[in-house]
Amino acid sequence: MNELWSRSLAKIVEAIADALQFAFGMTWEVLWALILGFALSGAVQAVVSKKQMRRLLPDDSPRTLTVAAGLGAASSSCSYAAVALARSLFRKGADFTAAMAFQFASTNLVVELGIILAVLIGWQFTAGEFVGGPIMIALMALLFRRFLKSRMVEEAREQADRGVLGRMEGHVEMDMSVTGEGTLWQRIRSPRGFTAISNYFVMDWAAVWMDIFGGLLIAGALAAWVPNSFWQGLFLQGHGALATVWGPLIGPLVAMLSFVCSIGNVPLAAVLWNGGISFGGVLAFIFADLIILPVLNIYRKYYGRRMAAFLLVTFYATMAAAGLIVDLFFNVVGLEPTGARHANVTNAGVSWNYTTVLNIVFLVLAAVLVARYFRKGGGLAMLRMMNEPMGAHHGHAQPAAVATRH
Repeated sequence: MNELWSRSLAKIVEAIADALQFAFGMTWEVLWALILGFALSGAVQAVVSKKQMRRLLPDDSPRTLTVAAGLGAASSSCSYAAVALARSLFRKGADFTAAMAFQFASTNLVVELGIILAVLIGWQFTAGEFVGGPIMIALMALLFRRFLKSRMVEEAREQADRGVLGRMEGHVEMDMSVTGEGTLWQRIRSPRGFTAISNYFVMDWAAVWMDIFGGLLIAGALAAWVPNSFWQGLFLQGHGALATVWGPLIGPLVAMLSFVCSIGNVPLAAVLWNGGISFGGVLAFIFADLIILPVLNIYRKYYGRRMAAFLLVTFYATMAAAGLIVDLFFNVVGLEPTGARHANVTNAGVSWNYTTVLNIVFLVLAAVLVARYFRKGGGLAMLRMMNEPMGAHHGHAQPAAVATRH
């Protein structure tokens, strides 16, 4: 009996060690790309004022939706922050459809997502993401025009104005951008710009680190414990056209149940790709970070049950359709990845190569930005305010003032 228990315990320990090894390998593989992506995102956010966003989203015209997509691409990739900022924009006069378009772009058209996809799975997925994002926004706008009633929008606005808390309300209300005279490059290079970049870099990491490393741990566990034969059966690999259609339909459902959002779902996407899901299924899975169960609960708090249900149905439809459309298009033009599936999941690890060199370089950059944040930026006080509305603090304007100090 003791021998049997010892063997079982040894197998459990070995399985956990394998999962952690895979998770660490993937973390090492994408670390430099994460730092680069968040640094670039911080630079963009440092010169884009959130006050400007609210003024630029008055309706659901194609021009406004294009602006919303551009503003979303320039903002934080954190799904919770995107959802909170979309509600803030809506409460302050932005069109509801435009606010949702901003939300889609904020989690699907950001630079850090594209970099991680290219490193972990392949450049075709980055291209598919940036082609599929606008398609998804266009499909959403069409569905909203056809099915979204003005009464539903008014009910959603009444619920939004109650100010029920979700996550990251304080983070999205902190406008740390550098405005004023000078070109964008001059503002970015200024001492104030450097401080603003460091603020956004640290704050964005604080917003998404749990999702990123949670996704890496879950991906490691799935890679270590779930055989590819299970995924191949679930995704109908080898069934031709049926698998092509099934992938974008099942992808969002898997995403919903994973509880992982933001760019933290990319390692999971890599596991699914190795397991046999279609190209469009991977894209639909990544798109679906805005309908995971915790986010759906936030929609209920922000806009009410009726609107939350409407968003679930329409978002699911647009995500699945966009994934399928991109899959078919890439297949026709010859861009869809073919051949063996070798996403950097099980073969990722530490060795002296270009990845290690890049990690060292960008870890130095991260250390510089973090040091600037604590020396000249917001520090621990700002981190404590991320999940609380700014109005809950007496000095609610302080973060913006601190971020521009030099």
